[in-house]
Amino acid sequence: MSTRHSRRTFLAAGCGAGWAFGRPGLWAQAAALGDAQFLGPRPSRFRPKATQLVMVFLTGGFSHVDTFDPKPELRKRHGQPIPAFGLRPDEAKPLPLLGSRFEFQPSGRSGLPISDLFVRLREVADELCVIRSLHTDIVEHFQATLAMHTGSATVPLPSLGAWLGYGLGTLNANLPAYVVLAEHLPYAGAQVWDCGFLPGEHQGVRIIPGDRPVADLDPAPRPAALRDLETMLRRRLDEAHAADRPDASDLRARLRSFEIARGMMREAPEVFDLSHESDAVHARYGVGAGDRKSFAWQCLVARRLVERGVRVVELIDTGSHDNWDSHGDMEGHRPKARRVDQALTALLQDLRQRGLLDSTLVAICTEFGRTPWSDGGNGKGRNHYAKAFTSLLAGAGVRGGTAYGQTDEFGAEIVKDPCHVHDYHATLLHLMGIDHEQLTYRYGGRDFRLTDLAGRVVREILS
Repeated sequence: MSTRHSRRTFLAAGCGAGWAFGRPGLWAQAAALGDAQFLGPRPSRFRPKATQLVMVFLTGGFSHVDTFDPKPELRKRHGQPIPAFGLRPDEAKPLPLLGSRFEFQPSGRSGLPISDLFVRLREVADELCVIRSLHTDIVEHFQATLAMHTGSATVPLPSLGAWLGYGLGTLNANLPAYVVLAEHLPYAGAQVWDCGFLPGEHQGVRIIPGDRPVADLDPAPRPAALRDLETMLRRRLDEAHAADRPDASDLRARLRSFEIARGMMREAPEVFDLSHESDAVHARYGVGAGDRKSFAWQCLVARRLVERGVRVVELIDTGSHDNWDSHGDMEGHRPKARRVDQALTALLQDLRQRGLLDSTLVAICTEFGRTPWSDGGNGKGRNHYAKAFTSLLAGAGVRGGTAYGQTDEFGAEIVKDPCHVHDYHATLLHLMGIDHEQLTYRYGGRDFRLTDLAGRVVREILS
């Protein structure tokens, strides 16, 4: 009897053993040789600071001048009209400055100023790098959310998580490389985690918090022997069908999704079962008895996904309604901050205590900022603002306890170290070991990349 084996059967038989013996590099090489179903981790172009990313998206546009970019002059000159503008050109007119009603306090050894909206986050101030000079191109939710996720505010393109999955592969073949925890759909919907023209296996997998985060995860009860035979027969039929259609990339992606689904049936139930976490951990995050939906639950699940090798985990706080979009009254920021403050702090502390923050990058961002003036007359809220806003980074490769960039006395104009969304993405990719100019995919006769034709790595914030 012949002892020769195909690459496919060899990989199918041995990939679990390869991981057990800690040799993912060998399997990455083997997977690259042909059409193996196993998508191994791919080597970075240079030594990465981070191997995993947790992205937290605070939907609706939180106000930079009320959270992490204090402006005493804004409060001092509260009510004074200045030349301003709204969402449309015909809305340009003098509007009164709106001083922040939230108190700022120097936090941590670094003295990083954080407002009382994020009292708990002050505990980890020395982990945070505050980028105060972000700016984007379009000041509407849909387009700005798309830009923050895909680098494109107009034409939907592959998301950041999909690009990372494509460039680096997965660390756990039984779980998706890119997982999105989203109780509600954000602006732009599923486009924010779509893979676009990249191979289909790189699309983000949405997890909906609740009693059954993943539908149809439990296989129907059948005799093991029958189930094994059905699985083997289905796999052979699928492979034969695909072999006759070598150019059908969507078909290959669908077959790989079946492999991941089988892996998820084995591993995912344990990931979402928090009963083995101690009462102290539940209390630290703010996860109550029977809770399977809160942002605190999502943060704890995110840490467990990172532990199990998911490359990119994204948490989308709220959806396209009832979010940080505080046009009427900035007091609307209080319940939104209360929902996330404790859990985000616990997540950073937990990652640090478990030694995971040295290899995990955490990005806390929003789609744009809010105006220094009130939204219409003597209102209490703020309008959308794309010319300046704030984002936070923490973890692997980032200088904690620092602020980068500077806005003017009102938070209206960037006066030092501007950081476009393309620069932000270039920096994230760099920290993950990727040259943003080299990570490309040819589609429609041209090479595409996450940062389009722009982007600069913000090296000043790197540790």
